[in-house]
Amino acid sequence: MTEGNFVDYVKIYAKSGNGGKGSVHLHREKYITKGGPDGGDGGRGGHIIVRGNKNLWTLVHFKFKKHFKAGHGGHGSKNRSTGADGQDVHMEVPLGTVLKDAETQDVLFEITKDGEERVLVQGGKGGLGNWHFKSSTNQTPRYAQPGIPGEEREVLLELKVLADVGLVGFPNAGKSTLLSAITSAKPKIADYEFTTLKPNLGIVEYRDFKSFVMADIPGIIEGAAEGKGLGHYFLRHIERNATLLFLIPADSNDISREYEILLDELRRYNPELLDKDRLVAISKSDMLDGELMDEIRIELDKDLADVPYMFISSVSQTGITELKDHLWKMIDQTDETAG
Repeated sequence: MTEGNFVDYVKIYAKSGNGGKGSVHLHREKYITKGGPDGGDGGRGGHIIVRGNKNLWTLVHFKFKKHFKAGHGGHGSKNRSTGADGQDVHMEVPLGTVLKDAETQDVLFEITKDGEERVLVQGGKGGLGNWHFKSSTNQTPRYAQPGIPGEEREVLLELKVLADVGLVGFPNAGKSTLLSAITSAKPKIADYEFTTLKPNLGIVEYRDFKSFVMADIPGIIEGAAEGKGLGHYFLRHIERNATLLFLIPADSNDISREYEILLDELRRYNPELLDKDRLVAISKSDMLDGELMDEIRIELDKDLADVPYMFISSVSQTGITELKDHLWKMIDQTDETAG
């Protein structure tokens, strides 16, 4: 998936179908010239239905089709025949898609399971035919109900990436490099800040044919929780990750301080994010000698007493196998707790 094809925020217009009109008809046959009312009901208008699809990772298919209109219900006819229901329209979305009313910003619902279906806008109800209105005082009603018009609304689709592990770090911390080293993903990599502007997803193949999904979330800057830079745009993707991997480069001026800043940004954006399992990985550790590594360990043992950490290098592949083992153990524990 190229970066330009990652679309995680779109506005669409959805209109359901009108209900069909009820029929005003009086029964007629060769030897029955004045039969009673037999006008059928109108069919319901088509719904706009949202369906989850685990094979989709982005909203890019809404980039060029943003208007969705369902079919109108058919009109009722004689012999109490009900009109055909209008054709439903199905919109397939990736798991983790949140749907909001564009005007009020209210959350309508979210899709988190494959095959899950929710009606976004309901089709109008079909009108009743005239046979419903027959009574002892009105044997031949010559009226029926019109169909109810369909609904229309503008809706925001917002994707929050569903992944087992979310990579969190400042720009240029080595997240894209790690993702390309640990998965088959090919993210854009360069030695300058904000190379990644959209989340990249990769499948990490683990032993015994097991695997898990890792997401490279674009770099956080201080003040992201207040919306600085593209803060909210980035941070919302972290909400759906089961485990957070904090990546801090070994050449950072203060590793503990950098971790605290990242943690504070998450706390200010959504305090619930701190309930997730966390692991700190010191990247680019191939540039450290044994003495420097020991010094950093002393500092981290003191400052990160409650959070596990490890040294890795994506370039030399140092610690990558151990990282996979540790992440798998964390994900496995999270799944057991959730189950």
